[in-house]
Amino acid sequence: MDPQEDLHQTDNSAAAESTDPPPRMTRQQILTLISMASVNFSSMICYSILGPFFPDEAVKKGASQTVIGLIFGCYAVCNLIGSLILGKYIVQIGAKFMLVTGLFVSSGCTILFGLLNRVPAGPAFISLCFVVRSVDAVGFAAAMTSSFAMTAKIFPNNVATVLGSLEIFTGLGLILGPPVGGWFYQSFGYEVPFMLLGCFLLIMVPFNIYVLPKIDADPSKDSFIRLLTKVKIVLICYVIFTLSAGLGFLDATLSLYAINTFGLSTGYVGLIMLGLSLPYCLASPLIGYFTDKYPATRSWFMVTGGAATALGFCLLGPVPFLHIPSQLWLLIIMLGVIGFSLGMTAIPTFPEIITCAYEQGYEEGLSTLGMVSGLFGAVWSLGMFYGPVVGGLITQHLSFEWAAAVQGGLAFFAAFLLGVHYLFQRPQQQSVREDSRPTDESTHLLTE
Repeated sequence: MDPQEDLHQTDNSAAAESTDPPPRMTRQQILTLISMASVNFSSMICYSILGPFFPDEAVKKGASQTVIGLIFGCYAVCNLIGSLILGKYIVQIGAKFMLVTGLFVSSGCTILFGLLNRVPAGPAFISLCFVVRSVDAVGFAAAMTSSFAMTAKIFPNNVATVLGSLEIFTGLGLILGPPVGGWFYQSFGYEVPFMLLGCFLLIMVPFNIYVLPKIDADPSKDSFIRLLTKVKIVLICYVIFTLSAGLGFLDATLSLYAINTFGLSTGYVGLIMLGLSLPYCLASPLIGYFTDKYPATRSWFMVTGGAATALGFCLLGPVPFLHIPSQLWLLIIMLGVIGFSLGMTAIPTFPEIITCAYEQGYEEGLSTLGMVSGLFGAVWSLGMFYGPVVGGLITQHLSFEWAAAVQGGLAFFAAFLLGVHYLFQRPQQQSVREDSRPTDESTHLLTE
């Protein structure tokens, strides 16, 4: 089956009326979904595998806690820069080539990271950690930026549904990474976990070369700067920032808090983290399907989800001025609330930014989708850098409870600003829609 024919059919379906029965997925679309799921899963499991054992190995090699934090932090910084650059030039590079190359680079870096235990301790080990981790971040940015853009291009009418379904595999990668990595490390040593995952990524390279369609597109003259001149897009970016900052904060601080406060072992801490990941995995496809069927609900899903996230963080400790004692059952319930609300907030953001870009006059094509994908990845990486660093500092100088409250405050402020913007914008949209209804045929299509 010709990939170009499938893409042509997909693009034509974007103009179909919502009353038409949904077309069955083509063979090319099914294979593309499998490919994107494998990219999400493998990328996330490679990202999360370091947590259980790498800090201890790095200490043995002469790295301090600050240096270890910077090794993790440089990943987010390089991912941010890579997402912006690659998102801008996705058409010139080619989406398929970018994804395959990103997977190849990540596989090589994963294997190389598994060989770093043979490097002499001290500056040589630390320097190579920074180099390999930074290059791996650029490869990851290439794979994920092209993955998001190709998903939106191939499934234009079901962006949130498909992304929500793919988040199941993202969550599985984050869930399985620490226990699988820890088990292989205890059983076979430092090198084996990285070798296995690196080889798995390497196998995915020829599979994606065969499966993924080649998407031809013309480069656009639009830029990130004009994209950020729309207030709604800036507010949605702030929402994305608060989400990733909260997740990064929990990655860096929750395990130590649970161990010190409740006397739990590392194994039980891993089970507690399932309370965050499982609700997110289960909620994401449902929210994606609902927001695709009723696009007008995306805005209020983000607002409601942000408010629920704020409540979850404030009661996670809980915040000291509430004078509620710390309870393990309350911690688990609030992690579940945060996981579910993150799905409510995160899934609608990507298709909502795409809609805003098209309303602002951006061309409907791969170039715009690449810029939106790069912007999403960059803002997400910025939050992943901010969350552990600032959250760790507040935890060190005040407490985990206050640090969680600050994260909750960020989420609430984002939801509040977005809600106010929608309340003031809605009357204007209704009046414009009524004025343009007799002559503007594209308005109806945009709201489908």
